[in-house]
Amino acid sequence: MNIQTILTNYATFEEKTLTNRFFKHEHIIPLINQLPVQFTVTKLGNSVKGKSINAVKWGDGKTKVMLWSQMHGNEATGTMALFDLFNFLQQDHDTVKLMRESCEFLFIPMVNPDGAAIFTRRNAQQIDINRDFIQTATPEGKILKQARHDFEPHFGFNLHDQTTLWSVDETLKPATLSYLAPAFDKALSVNEVRENAMLVIADMFQDLDQILPHHIGLFDDEYEPRAFGDNFQKAGTSTILIEAGGFLNDPEKQHIRKYYFASILSGLISIASKSYEKQTTANYFAIPQNNKQIFHIMINNLVLDGTHVSVGINFDEYPNEDGMNTYKSYSIQDIGDLSFCDAYHVYDAKNCEIKGEIVFNKLANFKLTDNTQTVLAFKNGNQISS
Repeated sequence: MNIQTILTNYATFEEKTLTNRFFKHEHIIPLINQLPVQFTVTKLGNSVKGKSINAVKWGDGKTKVMLWSQMHGNEATGTMALFDLFNFLQQDHDTVKLMRESCEFLFIPMVNPDGAAIFTRRNAQQIDINRDFIQTATPEGKILKQARHDFEPHFGFNLHDQTTLWSVDETLKPATLSYLAPAFDKALSVNEVRENAMLVIADMFQDLDQILPHHIGLFDDEYEPRAFGDNFQKAGTSTILIEAGGFLNDPEKQHIRKYYFASILSGLISIASKSYEKQTTANYFAIPQNNKQIFHIMINNLVLDGTHVSVGINFDEYPNEDGMNTYKSYSIQDIGDLSFCDAYHVYDAKNCEIKGEIVFNKLANFKLTDNTQTVLAFKNGNQISS
């Protein structure tokens, strides 16, 4: 059964208790504890603030696959997709049988529960766990490193979220998903370990591009010596990075999580069935690159100081103190010829009037009106309702 067919039944295994990005450790622990007996749950250790980091094992096969999510506390899409996957693995399905008999899986959802608590990237020590492989100053980094050492996985899935401002080359579409087989050295060499990750990704792209055309890119291929994915690749685990980006009118990534789940499932089927062995690295390198040719908001046909220009506006997102939501601060990021760009929301300023100032690299603080109607308005970086 193909991925598209499985997704038609997504509502039957979507984890309904996770409805936005702001769930916490205390929300996922009951979900882990209620998993049936075919899932083995083990506590691996504690975060800086004493929250448990748990592993879930499933499957009886010989090929070992390790999946970990939310190293960055504000990157929650992979965790949602893992709980969707746990539900799917409880269904009576030929695909489930194939994976159970072919593979043994080790899942580590929410590596950074302290960061998740306040919806921030870093841990309670203010350290980026994914830049801590060498020094391993964080307990979370130690736990993840030890888990890979003990389990010795053949394949690894490193589950992240990226900025919503990545786009897909030549499409002017948001990079809703991005994939990468991380480099293991500065020369970006390709050995058998990294090649296998590339081949699995080629299978994933082949499946997902049919479902989500023009919205999938290849993440920036740059060696980061402190990152876990790069070092796991070096250690012999064929490592696959998945990044969740942006999608129109999906701020909580409830639509994206479905495609993220499909990406993971496609990769696992590729490994379980060994279909990746029939792939080529040429198909991996043919995946379009990520670039940055989109804005959150773009205004065209605007006259500033007697010159017709376009204006690109982006927001930075910050967590509120309770970690249960965020606020956005909008600023002017480009002025001029933006004909090669697109945006999530595009406005035409022809026959409109600007009240206030538009200043490059400053907070948005203006009102765009059409006769007496407000088209778009900002005050000190905050978007206000029209």
